[in-house]
Amino acid sequence: MGNFVSPGVYTIEKDISDYTPSINTSIVGIVGFADKGPTNKATLVTSQNNLVRAFGEPREDIAGQGLEGALEILETTNQVYFVRAVDSNTSSDASALVPIGGCPALLVSGGDIGVSAPYTFRIQVRDAANVPKFLDNDGEGRDFTVNVPDATCQAAALRSVIGGGLDSDVVGVFDDGQTDAGLGLSGAIVGSFAGSGASLSVTACSGTTFSEANGAEVLKYSNPFVADTDYGASGSFLSSIKIFGSQVSSTGVKSASYKIESLYPGAGYNGGIRSDGTTSGNSIVVNALGGQNFTVVVNEDGTAIENFKTSFVGPGSFLEDVIGTGLTNATSDVIKGNLLKGGLDATATKLTSYLDLLSTLLGGDTYTMVHQSTVPGEEGVKTDDSINGPRFSKLVAVSDAQDLVGGQSGFGSNEGNRDNALIGSAAEDPKTGMQALDDRTLNIGLALVPGIQSQSVQNNLITLAEKTQDFLALVSPPYAVGTVQDAIDWSNGRAATTGSRTAAINSSYATIHWPWVKVFSSFDGIDRWFDPSIYAARQMAFTDAVSDSWFAPAGFRRGRLTKPTEVEVKLNQGDRDSLYSGGNVINPIVAFPQQGITIFGQRTTQREPTALDRINVRRLMIYIRKIILLSTQRFVFEPNDEFTWAEIEGVLNPFLDDIRRRRGITEFRVVCDETTNTPLRVDRNELWTKVLVKPTKTAEVLVFEINLTNQSAQLGNL
Repeated sequence: MGNFVSPGVYTIEKDISDYTPSINTSIVGIVGFADKGPTNKATLVTSQNNLVRAFGEPREDIAGQGLEGALEILETTNQVYFVRAVDSNTSSDASALVPIGGCPALLVSGGDIGVSAPYTFRIQVRDAANVPKFLDNDGEGRDFTVNVPDATCQAAALRSVIGGGLDSDVVGVFDDGQTDAGLGLSGAIVGSFAGSGASLSVTACSGTTFSEANGAEVLKYSNPFVADTDYGASGSFLSSIKIFGSQVSSTGVKSASYKIESLYPGAGYNGGIRSDGTTSGNSIVVNALGGQNFTVVVNEDGTAIENFKTSFVGPGSFLEDVIGTGLTNATSDVIKGNLLKGGLDATATKLTSYLDLLSTLLGGDTYTMVHQSTVPGEEGVKTDDSINGPRFSKLVAVSDAQDLVGGQSGFGSNEGNRDNALIGSAAEDPKTGMQALDDRTLNIGLALVPGIQSQSVQNNLITLAEKTQDFLALVSPPYAVGTVQDAIDWSNGRAATTGSRTAAINSSYATIHWPWVKVFSSFDGIDRWFDPSIYAARQMAFTDAVSDSWFAPAGFRRGRLTKPTEVEVKLNQGDRDSLYSGGNVINPIVAFPQQGITIFGQRTTQREPTALDRINVRRLMIYIRKIILLSTQRFVFEPNDEFTWAEIEGVLNPFLDDIRRRRGITEFRVVCDETTNTPLRVDRNELWTKVLVKPTKTAEVLVFEINLTNQSAQLGNL
């Protein structure tokens, strides 16, 4: 507090409105495989549509049931973090290779080109399929008139007429305002289509005049690119205009292309046609826009979802700048681009200008120039192999969608590699696999790897739950494990099946539900057996929605499953007694004749008989711990005295009293005073608080004592 030394009126604001925050107890973390989407990252999904859009549709061939589990659980909660695991040995990006081609061009110098009156060019542009783009003058081309007699600006006027007209999607001008893109040239009329087969024809039209050496104007009709003695070489079209060809090098080692890849690996990016005739996956379309510009359109399931305008002119305009080369600079949700030179990745050699593209990437190769002469005696096609690189380059347009191909999802047949991918690594940055769930900012309360019953995967998930103390791990025996005794032996580490569980599960941070349940899969159109841990998590989220996390997610009120149609094994009373007692810790899923399929147990896998052997108590303690951590961090570095102690009690007492009123605990006490903060602890800069709670126990065994009396008994006295 400041010291006030001069007369005046002062105000001091103190915020003493401390309260405990609220958190969502139904956030579920799921680790699994998918055909597309971000990898090794806890990705927030808030709806079933978002899940399918990001990670693709589930299918029976995908290892595990991660996607199926997420879809089912999202019906009872709106926050799921999905971690897509990937085996790097069996994953690859889907890709399409698009060649870089040269555009046919009419190059105009900046000097006097010998024209002193308006002149007209008739231009025809043809794409790679030889289809004419201008249908004027019986298909001969469109006329462009330059009406500027000033020789010093005729090249600029030419660019203005061609580049600024309504025809810019067919013919344009290469010029980015940066010293003519490093070309050292005034400008150029450029056909929009690149690659072998694309062409640009230019002829002088009636009414165009040229200056002879003596200054007289002569009407000319001939091709301006062939020597003509009617006008002098100095200042003539012949010395000032050149044509560059469109053909791509087929002989050099520096030929260039772009490899457009999916941002993440996966078969879900591969374009194709489904059995019903609809389009699936991703494809790209390259469109010519005139001049140096082109667009890359990204299609998903046959519909355009992204559009990127780019060029090879000037820094920042290359494809790798516009869409990025990977995850660190990605702007697309689907693709990345990498420049190839001679078939090798050339992206690392960052190109900063069009001149770099010419000299570094394309220089040294032999490219073919093609032009057509219409002068009498010189008809026919002429070629010139002396051009060192195509002057005007862009991606070769793809009129039809080009599918991405070659993507692999990364869940091969090797079970060991699968397990490693699911378990992941905490040493990597960022963390991979299930280790990505080790992030307190995610606030995950439940976690599972559905459809995967590998001992190493389940044990690592339980270990992670115990380490973080943030969530409950849900596991289950494998499908077709066998009888009730086989399921019990599995949970106790005595499974008879080779390669199955050899160690018992014993943790208050884990649960086991069994048997598997049959559910109709709308994506496959068939009934499928689903991992029971999916429906255990689903009912816990449902319990949070209708009650609180400290209510048991079991029984006919909160444990009844509405979607399953059948259970793998029908359990009777003796089966349920065996699974749930005598040190066994399996929560049975029972098909009752009238009540339906119901979860009828809520044990954790802890074998010691304490309050934490029940799910509702463990979830209560996870909730209390998270709230205490969130609400008391503000007291770090505060004075360790009775005022801070009282503040802490003032924050925690209302919070715990609220839980008591909501039937989570029956009694509580918070002690933060000199009894918990001894002089030694204070000297060590430690502040200790003791929180005592009596969790509300569930009524799992209901016993009704029925007494028969004789007629003379006084019932009020019994």
